[in-house]
Amino acid sequence: MSKFHVTTQVNGDEVEFLCDPRETLLDCLRDKLNLTGAKEGCGTGDCGACSVSVDGRLVCSCLMLGVEAEGRAIETVEGLADGKVLHPLQQKFIEHAALQCGICTPGILVAAKALLEKNPDPTEEETRYWLAGNLCRCTGYDKIIRAVMETAAEMREAS
Repeated sequence: MSKFHVTTQVNGDEVEFLCDPRETLLDCLRDKLNLTGAKEGCGTGDCGACSVSVDGRLVCSCLMLGVEAEGRAIETVEGLADGKVLHPLQQKFIEHAALQCGICTPGILVAAKALLEKNPDPTEEETRYWLAGNLCRCTGYDKIIRAVMETAAEMREAS
């Protein structure tokens, strides 16, 4: 089967890769671009471990084909930090011990960032609803919610 040439933007950088038309965006990010933050937890879009932002929209990269990335702007967990300076969400996750095994954490961080971009002042209920598509079997959710809520408050104060 012939491969498709895809040109896209990932974390602000233009990238190109060749992919089989049946390959998922998740596989292309991990195998072609060596961006291994997004994880395959279920392969069916149920767990959120592979969450990325595509043109500002939160998507499960296991459900999107790599060829569909053509001309799109993709943001992954690797794009959150600014060099060695962690994004405030990443810092709060560390402070609140809101991560353990790390399978779900990248997807939750991407989803939480998308929430705060859409709504910089979410209620706890809105935050829980927004993150409901991201499953975690290790930490539970209270530490994650506290980390997101504190990040939102600090980011509001800083702006």
